[in-house]
Amino acid sequence: MVEQCGLVELNRSTLYYEPVPYDPEEIALFNEIDLIYTDMPYYGHRKIWQELLRRGRSIGRDRTLKYMRVMGLEPFYPRQHTSTPDKQHKKYPYLLKNLLIYRPNQVWAADITYIRLAKGFCYLIAVIDWYSRHILSYRISTTLDVSFCAAAMEEALAKYPAPEIFNTDQGSQFTSADFTEILLSRGIKISMDSKGRAKDNIIIERFFRSLKHEDVYLRDYASIAELKTGIARYMFKYNRERLHESLDYRTPAEIYFPAEDGGSAVDGGRKEVMRTEEFGLPERKQLLEISV
Repeated sequence: MVEQCGLVELNRSTLYYEPVPYDPEEIALFNEIDLIYTDMPYYGHRKIWQELLRRGRSIGRDRTLKYMRVMGLEPFYPRQHTSTPDKQHKKYPYLLKNLLIYRPNQVWAADITYIRLAKGFCYLIAVIDWYSRHILSYRISTTLDVSFCAAAMEEALAKYPAPEIFNTDQGSQFTSADFTEILLSRGIKISMDSKGRAKDNIIIERFFRSLKHEDVYLRDYASIAELKTGIARYMFKYNRERLHESLDYRTPAEIYFPAEDGGSAVDGGRKEVMRTEEFGLPERKQLLEISV
């Protein structure tokens, strides 16, 4: 047996190994992990491990990871790069650092995210009003060409007053002349995130996270047609029905369209402003009520 293992370069421990069946305690842990993952598919092994500890389970992080691999479980997260810069395109400075953002249509932002389907994938661009969190337009595409980005921008500008500043990352879609000309022709200032600073555009990133956690990952859309129907449903819910703690438990539509809610035409009914700090995180500061 030793000679045979040597000829085929096989470790004898592998040859002699006999699988040991999982005991009832391990099976119970498998079931617990499956329940947590089904409820929160965006949890990685560290968060599932911490959740198990909170539930009174005695288990280590490495063991949690091992069990998840045995079960074939891994968290949902985008694996495709959607922001590829083009060295030939002009880059613009970041204009939002320490900027007081105090009303709708002062700053808009946009970004692209990877959307997983049951078979395949696609991309989503969304345009958001920074102050109110209102989604102004969006487009879905199977490719990362500039045309679907330009179409989303044109739609937003056709429906709503143009912003003073428009912020994106340095992806080639946003730095292309086809896209920037739409903004420059309307006198809109262009702002772009610093290289490697994803938090500079934190508002749209937070929206994408909500969209995926609250809809896409849970529904597991099988086709583009299903996705378009589901995204349209979620966008309406997000803008008109979903309460935001950062908006004093109001909806983005109530802030963006203050006349419909009896709010101030200047501050959208909110008695505060947002200051974008160095890391792009909003800081709340109370102001005196503005009379109009």
